[in-house]
Amino acid sequence: MPHYQSSSVEAARKRVAAMLAEVRKEAGLFGHEVAARCHWNKSKVSRIENALTSPSDADIRAWCEACGAGDQAADIVAASRTADSMYLEWKRLQRTGLRQLQESRIPLYERTKLLRGYASHVIPGLFQTPAYAAALLSVIGRFHGAPDDTAAAVAARMARAHVLHKAGHRFTLVVEESVLRHQIGDAEAMAGQLGHLLSVMSLPAVSLGVIPMAARERTMWTVEAFNVFDDQRVHVELLTAQVTLTTPGEVALYVKAFSRLRELAVYGAEARSLITSAIEAAR
Repeated sequence: MPHYQSSSVEAARKRVAAMLAEVRKEAGLFGHEVAARCHWNKSKVSRIENALTSPSDADIRAWCEACGAGDQAADIVAASRTADSMYLEWKRLQRTGLRQLQESRIPLYERTKLLRGYASHVIPGLFQTPAYAAALLSVIGRFHGAPDDTAAAVAARMARAHVLHKAGHRFTLVVEESVLRHQIGDAEAMAGQLGHLLSVMSLPAVSLGVIPMAARERTMWTVEAFNVFDDQRVHVELLTAQVTLTTPGEVALYVKAFSRLRELAVYGAEARSLITSAIEAAR
């Protein structure tokens, strides 16, 4: 896993390492004995127990069998997969195309009651039009070398947006004004997307703020795009990967950042004015 300083990711990996260490100790074995039974270099056991190396599913099963604890392998494999899912490279997520990735996120959005999001580069996915999404996803797919399934991925993204109309959900999103000015697709697609934003703003469950480029003395700098799901988890979008954060301290820090960013934004008529101005510039 590429290095990413996240206590959520590190803590999840250390839990897996601790589980394996406990299995070894309960078996009364030393590390070199586990290594010998698994036909590994003895340093591999040390690296795994110190969370320096992430064990594969096969490694975990071999470890448990070597310790006479084969019945514990399934639980440890599950914990390891959870840790892996906290840092997912786009090339891994998109290796079969973009449709599956879009579909996999639908359950999370459906069970989330309060979604807070910040967009610093592109229009938030929930608010995208088919034309804008098609232009964006095709560029992303080409960049990461993913199979071209843009049409299916766009359909899945549009299906996810149905949560905007379901009772019991609230969406509070903030975008930088520059997002309104960065053209994705042709002029018609961009103008249509911005017009759609004006419509989305009228939905009772939606609060959309725009941070003006002219904002003075910012109390929060421009950061990477992120979404906060019910104060339980945060998705951060890096160029290389999606990072999932669940440690309370990290989640709280992103909630704090969102609050600062939200204070910088304008709403209602002022936000509409910025969007309308961007529409005129896009034509």
